[in-house]
Amino acid sequence: MEKIKRFYRSFIALAFMVFFTGIAFAQDSAVSSTTTTTTSSSSGVTVQPWMWIVGGIIVLVIIIALVSGGSKDREVVVTKERTIE
Repeated sequence: MEKIKRFYRSFIALAFMVFFTGIAFAQDSAVSSTTTTTTSSSSGVTVQPWMWIVGGIIVLVIIIALVSGGSKDREVVVTKERTIE
């Protein structure tokens, strides 16, 4: 029974991948059209090299936090408090 469930899950995952691949290919235009438009404004975003460095540092910090946060061999120390009468 478990093999049948795994088969259906795999089949559904494959069907979704094929569906989304078909959508991606459907967006390609097979018809070549020649349209010429001239624009003089540049609205491109330039990425500075320091942005790549900061992004890389952020990704490394996230990866290190995920990897080191899962250790289960921590020791819990419980202490008693003394009351003064």
